[in-house]
Amino acid sequence: MQRCLVTGANRGLGLAFVGQLLERGARVLACCRDPARANVLGALAAAHGDRLAIHGLDVADPDAIAALPNAAARHLQRIDLLVNNAGVLVSGERFGNVKAEALAESFAVNASAPLLITQALAPLLALGNKPRVLCVTSQLGSIAQASSFRTISYAMSKAALNMAVKRLAAELAPRGIVVLTVHPGWVKTDMGGKSATLAPADSAHALLNLVERASMDDAGKFLAYDGAELPW
Repeated sequence: MQRCLVTGANRGLGLAFVGQLLERGARVLACCRDPARANVLGALAAAHGDRLAIHGLDVADPDAIAALPNAAARHLQRIDLLVNNAGVLVSGERFGNVKAEALAESFAVNASAPLLITQALAPLLALGNKPRVLCVTSQLGSIAQASSFRTISYAMSKAALNMAVKRLAAELAPRGIVVLTVHPGWVKTDMGGKSATLAPADSAHALLNLVERASMDDAGKFLAYDGAELPW
């Protein structure tokens, strides 16, 4: 996994992915919506030279996704690992206050974007060394485990992402590309909150080990960061 692209790379889990990939010697294209405000990424870029490039990407913008393959080809030439990490969670959702705009944004960022980004980058993935696509989902996207109404936009969009991964896995397997979806655990990020139990570095480390070991037999699976298979 020496040529890697990470979305949502400016903070939290995405930033942890970037740091650990750099530690493993990878060349990384780190994508975030506003590079000018990504101070930690900028410091990493200064420390690692041309192994890290920062690319402005609004994953909800179809034009930005259409331009992504050119940027990826310039910096990476091929893609061994694509991490679809960018996500959004609308806090405080309860029955009676769900907004159409929240649903639309959640589906655009959490479900549509990973599908469209993977589709756009498939030719570069096909050139990769044992290419992998890691889509960060959530246990809240499990229909089997659904028990309450809270964060409904997030839960629905992550369930949709899980379906997209199943279909992408089937489509891309003949090209040698393994696609899987992973629950990162309850991670201490802006989204996960201060009460979360898992540090971003620990989650990213476990997930990178998991995807590095993944074979075609794992394509389309819904896995937790510790390797446990989760119910759809």
